[in-house]
Amino acid sequence: MSQQNTVRVRRGSAVVAAAALAAGGLVIAPNAASAAPDGSGLVISEVYGGGGNSGAPLTHDFVELFNPTSDPIDLSDLSLEYKSAAGGSGGVVDLSGAVEPGGHFLVQLAAGNGAGDALPEADQTGSINMSGANGRVYLYEGSGQFDGVSGDVAGIEGLVDMVGYGTAASYEGSPAPGLGNQTSASRAADGADTDDNAADFSAGAPSPVNAAGETTAPEQPEEPEEPGEVVETTIADARGLSAGTRVEVPGVVTAVYPVGGFRGFTIQDPSGDPDDDVSDAIFVWGDQAVAAIGGDVEIGAPVRVTGATDAYNGLAQLRFESVETTDDLGEVQPIADWAVVADEESREAHMSELVQPDAAFVVTDNYDANFYGSFLLAQGEEPLVQPTAVIDPHDADAIAERIAEDDARTITLDDGRSVNFNSQKGEPLSYLTPENRVRVGDAVSFERPFVLDWRFDGWSLQPTEPIEGAGAEHVTFETEDGVDVAPTVDGDISVAIFNVLNYFPTTAEEYVDADLGTCTFYTDRDGARITANRCDPNGPRGAADDESLARQEAKIVQAISELDASIVSLQEVENSIAFGKDRDFALETLVDALNAHEGAETWAYAESPLEVPADEDVIRNAFIYQQAEVETVGASHILLDHEAFENAREPLFQGFKPAGAADDEAFLVASNHLKSKGSGADDGTGQGNANPDRIRQAEALAAYTTEVQELTGIEPVLLTGDFNSYAMEDPAIAIEGAGFTNLNYALNGGEATYVFQGRSASLDHVFANEAALDLVTDVDVWQINAQEQIAYEYSRYNYNATLLFDETTPFRASDHNPIVVGLAAADEPGDDDEEPTEDAGETGAEDAGEELTDDAGETGAEDAGEEPVEDAGENGGEDAGEAGAEDPGEEPADDASETGGEDATESGSEESAEAGSEDPAEDGAEDAADGSGAGESGDGSAEDAGGSADDPATDDDGSGDESAPLSPTGGGIAVTGIGALALLAVLAGVALRRRAA
Repeated sequence: MSQQNTVRVRRGSAVVAAAALAAGGLVIAPNAASAAPDGSGLVISEVYGGGGNSGAPLTHDFVELFNPTSDPIDLSDLSLEYKSAAGGSGGVVDLSGAVEPGGHFLVQLAAGNGAGDALPEADQTGSINMSGANGRVYLYEGSGQFDGVSGDVAGIEGLVDMVGYGTAASYEGSPAPGLGNQTSASRAADGADTDDNAADFSAGAPSPVNAAGETTAPEQPEEPEEPGEVVETTIADARGLSAGTRVEVPGVVTAVYPVGGFRGFTIQDPSGDPDDDVSDAIFVWGDQAVAAIGGDVEIGAPVRVTGATDAYNGLAQLRFESVETTDDLGEVQPIADWAVVADEESREAHMSELVQPDAAFVVTDNYDANFYGSFLLAQGEEPLVQPTAVIDPHDADAIAERIAEDDARTITLDDGRSVNFNSQKGEPLSYLTPENRVRVGDAVSFERPFVLDWRFDGWSLQPTEPIEGAGAEHVTFETEDGVDVAPTVDGDISVAIFNVLNYFPTTAEEYVDADLGTCTFYTDRDGARITANRCDPNGPRGAADDESLARQEAKIVQAISELDASIVSLQEVENSIAFGKDRDFALETLVDALNAHEGAETWAYAESPLEVPADEDVIRNAFIYQQAEVETVGASHILLDHEAFENAREPLFQGFKPAGAADDEAFLVASNHLKSKGSGADDGTGQGNANPDRIRQAEALAAYTTEVQELTGIEPVLLTGDFNSYAMEDPAIAIEGAGFTNLNYALNGGEATYVFQGRSASLDHVFANEAALDLVTDVDVWQINAQEQIAYEYSRYNYNATLLFDETTPFRASDHNPIVVGLAAADEPGDDDEEPTEDAGETGAEDAGEELTDDAGETGAEDAGEEPVEDAGENGGEDAGEAGAEDPGEEPADDASETGGEDATESGSEESAEAGSEDPAEDGAEDAADGSGAGESGDGSAEDAGGSADDPATDDDGSGDESAPLSPTGGGIAVTGIGALALLAVLAGVALRRRAA
């Protein structure tokens, strides 16, 4: 096969040195670049992503810069990044050199499949592979990735210029036109910049200019030659002929795509040699090929096809000329043994052939189903796991080995269409129906053969005809029993964590009506406002209006009510003081809704401390509790004005005790939400952006815990919340090193609370110190959110002709799964003299290099895209616009400006997680730039998935005391009073890393 792009994102690298400018013997320091719509600053003057594709006039993608000023502009502190239309990063080029006054600067990017002429000599090169139709290009100050904010980004701090084209989710003003293999987006020659991409850019023939003023104008196409003679041959031999050779080949029709954008059919030679490393099948493309479907061309028909050999983005095909029926050619037998096509080389050898795997597969990501009708599948019985949940992130070799193993396990299940359902909202979704939920972790059964296809820059399984409805005649999905039922944990009382996905009773419309600022909105397919996109300054990030808020609140109330925990630690609650209201207004609103649902006085909230930080985020941490089960002890405590939390929510502590108990039975619970992975410095350790910030926050939390213990005299402590850190990452390890045990991993197998880009794990944790560990009786995760379709979210109400939102169910109330911990009253200690059974010691992390055990490996969470964009970027992000989609390829971001990641910022994380009903198109935007219809460009990867986990470990020592505290064990050996890190080392063979705090 000709050169192919991989589905993994590669970061671009610059290969040119800065040039010094001198005049009169003096070194002139070029000016620094800054955003300047008045023409006084550097601009992006042209972008082109069709380089090397079929019919492209140029071999490479490129971005051209222009300096409209009278002074040189220094590039040394600037970066250039490409993001897919609504997904993650495609790579970053750290710029160097300078742009002369009135001059251009040409950055050559990735080559396609060889078509076209060379660019003029580039001033800098990179390996970014841009989409030819839809995408986003950022020019900005600093390094690392730029925040994936959706909507109008003009004027954002640090942004020098930005171009969004086609269906881009981000842009200045409004998007530039969609492009193709033969068109670029060019700014006017004078560099005019009105901060409106649609007004400033026009589509036309690409015309790159370098610093020397050299340009390459594509030559006019030559007059077509007379058609050559037709060669009668086999499909296998035709694949080896040069492009444009006219052939006649026999084959059986195996798949037909009369609608949906593929524009063709597939044929396969039943008599071909399956062991000759050459495929015996080929795709036949063209409008006339579509016209032939239903006549001579139908599945199972023996035909002889005449056409010219061709390739499109790596997919071998014939350009259709004619077809006729022929004598019986035999029956095509689909490949059943997955090992035959398990690696890249073997898949190439069987491209376009029929397969019907008999191996076990599960859904490991379902995010792209809401955009392109596709799922990421993983071979085996478990979804993929985030490597840094089980492997030391500093062990690069082990991480690389795991990623390679995971890549070999996965393939995309597609729908036989190139439809982008986000932009074609009237087209009903493929596969998804109210009855066919398709969760992460669902087992997959192939009822019919599929075509092994190379399309949209990745391998996929295409049905033999476009999917309509659930597609159950082609493939079925089975959900494990019991996942819909809320867990019942042993113990006298319970503590849970729940991320409420930017719960803002102050709606965006109210914010605007009160003249507090301005907002843009995500709308449904009828134009009704659903969620906030961006509200400035620092406004709401949730529902657009009261009707949308009611939908969001209905799901949250049902979920918390069914969870039935005594205490709920909340994250992503509106900090109402930001809007001139009582700080607890949002909490009071939620409690009133819960009491209306369950009965008056059932729930209460822990009041805010008398003194709060001077500069808080617009979202906060909080506690609600059931008054019949627990009481508060003393006032709440919040860390005040600590420099480590300048970009995160300060930890909140509250003392609780069982209702009616003495104060000496009290314990402390802390609600936390550390910095997201969506923005900040990347330390290169694979733990997402801002890892050093999270480490400092974890250390500050540990120190403040000691202060609160001393202040209150309460020893047992549970640290709960969204730590934006997987279990083996530095922040989590820092907390364990302070004497805490990670309960979900030590006692519950490490069930996933989050899914990002097809990998499941937990960003949310409950850590217990030794005194609190003595009270723990049970731990479980309710897989209610992360594995569910994002279409169930309130933010996706009426965004497609298939309406999946159902306010009568609690599913997809958020993008994070809740963890619930059972506790025994302090006067009912466990019998430390009795050895707990092995069930109590089933941990979730095995050796660094191995998959989790059934208990550990069955994860259950999905937002982001790297790691999920935690706050804003992933489904349910903190950003107004990240209410619920995960941006593939991006880390979650927790600021309103960070859309697409593991936290609120990750809400969309996968990707981004834009709160709006309009999910921007993702990395693999299906553009139909070329004839073959292989229009979905992008990485083809999906967000992580998680499966359901086994029942949590229980103290099954035969004592009959269901509320007896658990002791983490391994092989029947009780290990108490140590942190989860040591537990994992003892129980799972994970190397214990000790680093200075």
